[in-house]
Amino acid sequence: MKDVEIREIGEIGESGRERVGAIIREVANETVLRHFRALEKAGVREKGPNDFVTLADVECEQALGERLLAAYPGTAVLGEEAVAAEPGLMRRLGEEKPLWVLDPIDGTINFAHGRPGFASIVALIVGGRTEAGWIHDPLAEETVAAVRGHGAWSGGKRLAAAKGVALSRMIGSAYGAGAGNILAERALAESGRIGSVANRLCGGVEYIDFAKGRRHFMLSSRSLPWDHAAGVLIASEAGGIARFLDGSAYDPALSEKRVLVAPDEASWRELQALVVAPEPRGKR
Repeated sequence: MKDVEIREIGEIGESGRERVGAIIREVANETVLRHFRALEKAGVREKGPNDFVTLADVECEQALGERLLAAYPGTAVLGEEAVAAEPGLMRRLGEEKPLWVLDPIDGTINFAHGRPGFASIVALIVGGRTEAGWIHDPLAEETVAAVRGHGAWSGGKRLAAAKGVALSRMIGSAYGAGAGNILAERALAESGRIGSVANRLCGGVEYIDFAKGRRHFMLSSRSLPWDHAAGVLIASEAGGIARFLDGSAYDPALSEKRVLVAPDEASWRELQALVVAPEPRGKR
């Protein structure tokens, strides 16, 4: 594979998938794990209510961007923390140049409180479409990755979402509002039709669990690209169904919609019906 420029996504291939995965693991070890349970108060701040950023987020994003650009000249980078400082950078999602979308630490609340349940996420978006994605859990030393049309993989093993699991035995997560203006987590739990709802406060590790068949569904409250572009592709390449809650196809340029992930079409529709409030009579 030529390092000059990614002209066709096919050039990523298996070697590129492993190469990028190695970069993510190295950076996570050098930046994220170095600061885990070693942050001073000055190293943690709130960007907004319950929206934390740490020194490790900043260092990881910078190092990831630098190494990916060095390995793949001709590409561009869009990082969560860079967008927080300069929202106009989101326009890069509409450009043709191959774009690395970075979430240095997904699950920052867990990380900042010294708890497990955080991950580094990288997606490669070309022409507005996610073509490859990586999620790495540095504590568990697990990496899952996918290249469009080539499956989801971890440690040389092809992954598959859990199939044939009854709704009553499914385990998953749900964020945001549900039917009847109550939390989706509560709506699903109180439906009596779901095995259990256990939010891990980190979509990255929840996508890993889904791709490895350990969990069966996930409903997000938003669709920010650094949180979901990689995970939606990985879930889809593992044979699952991942789309917006309204049934439309996932689009990384849309940040305020909700993503629902399930193992198959039937369970996706059942879950959708449990969390989407029916329209009042007389309205269409």
